[in-house]
Order: sequence, then structure tokens, then C-alpha cells
Amino acid sequence: MGLLPLTLCLTFLVMATVTFGVPPRKSIDVPFGRNYFPTWAFDHIKYLSGGSEVHLVLDKYTGTGFQSKGTYLFGHFSMHIKMVPGDSAGTVTAFYLSSQNSEHDEIDFEFLGNRTGQPYILQTNVFTGGKGNREQRINLWFDPSKAYHSYSVLWNMYQIVFFVDDVPIRVFKNSKDIGVKFPFDQPMKIYSSLWNADDWATRGGLEKTNWANAPFVASYRGFHVDGCEASVNAKFCETQGKRWWDQKEFQDLDVSQYKRLKWVRQRYTIYNYCTDRVRFPVPPPECRRDRDI
Repeated sequence: MGLLPLTLCLTFLVMATVTFGVPPRKSIDVPFGRNYFPTWAFDHIKYLSGGSEVHLVLDKYTGTGFQSKGTYLFGHFSMHIKMVPGDSAGTVTAFYLSSQNSEHDEIDFEFLGNRTGQPYILQTNVFTGGKGNREQRINLWFDPSKAYHSYSVLWNMYQIVFFVDDVPIRVFKNSKDIGVKFPFDQPMKIYSSLWNADDWATRGGLEKTNWANAPFVASYRGFHVDGCEASVNAKFCETQGKRWWDQKEFQDLDVSQYKRLKWVRQRYTIYNYCTDRVRFPVPPPECRRDRDI
């Protein structure tokens, strides 16, 4: 008789430690023109291998960029990028999602160039209802200018997860119940660009772009988009709740993913708004839910 309660307790303990997170579905490489088109300085975009690879070029006259053909409300969005090599100080390579209105939502990857021998800095940010100021910065555990690496966003009704080569580097949970806005009803387009930002990008603007090294080139492959396509004004998606990213296993990270996220935070994080007591004497409420403090 005494064994039954112990068995039940062990069973409940095991069940309590199980979470349902799994990695996003494997991205599918497609040509640039399937999902994207150039938006400015068309002559600074170079197409290789029938459009399966694209180079963005920055010189002292202009940078360039592109955007998605579709507008999306939730999904999985991935890009393989090889950053500007060598002395890239002052340059920014951006890959992000953004809605189209003044109180916009935005999900950002920004890669901040650096002097030769100094590490690239990856800055992420999340805007909700036009409010940002949620910057986090990490040094990557590899040189992103040496080879292609995958950068992706999983966005659903429950969370936004930033991945680098399938390693979660940041999570932003839906915390509407504690008063934090979450992007759930404003469709977004996907953008990428290479541009000069030497007024702030490298050491707060102390390191200027060395135009003797121009042109600067960022290289792209993959162009994966798996999202719920919607009109710009749509407040919901017809398939909401039915797509793979809506399912229970994608509502949270699992134990292994949280361990990898902790590894990134402990070893590579160089700035986290959640721990900046000068800007935020009281930590923003989402930080505890996101396990950032």
C-alpha cells in the first residue's frame, strides 16, 4: 500500500518536468525571387547562380535592401547570411519583420560590424505597439563572415524565438496578461538591408566606416518563408490555430532549448536591457517571464 503514493509522486514529478518545445521545421532553400524583391539601389544587388545567392553591396554612395512579396501574421522565417568580411566597422546588416503603421510591431536582427579582429555584435530587439527599447546584444560563438549561418524567427501567438543555427538566443513570451503588448494582430513584411550607420553602430559611433575598404558585401542564401500570408489590414489569419507553429509543442522552449539559451546568456551576452538598472530601475515585467532575470 505504501508503494502506490510513492509511484504516483514519481509519475507526477516526471510529468511536471516534461515540456513540449521542439525545433522549428527545417527551412527550405528557394531562389530569391520566390519570396523577395529589391526595394532600393537596385544596381547594388548582385544575383548569382540563378538567384539562389544574392549579394548586397554598400559603397560610399549608398547601401541597398529588399523586402518580402507577402505580408505575414505568424510563421517561421529564415535566412542564411554571410556577413561583411574584414574591417566592417560602421556597417549594419539587418534582417527583420515590421508592420506598416505608426504604432508598429517589429522583430529585429541587426549585425553590427567591427574592426578587423574584433567580434561582430548581434543586436536583437522587439517592438510592440510602437515601443521598442528592448535591445539585447551578444557576441556570436563563430565568425559570421567566414561562412553562411542560419538566422531565423519563430513567431506564434505564444512566443517569439530568435534562433542562430537552431540555437535559441532569445525568447519573447506573450505577456499580455501582465500588461505587455504582444504582436498578434498586425501582419508584417520581412526586410533586409546593408547600410552605413557609423554614427552609432560600432562603439557608439566612435569607429567610423573606412571607405578605403569599400565596397562592402553581405551574402545571402536560403530565402525561406513559411508564414500565414495576410493582407496588410488583416487582423487574423484564416488558418490561425491550424498551422504547425500553432501547435502545443511550439508554445514554449523545452528543457534542452532553455539550457542552450542559458549557455548563450552566460557566455556571450554583452548587453541585456532587462539587467540595465540605469535605464530600467524596475525591470520590465516581461523580463521575468522570459527568464532574463
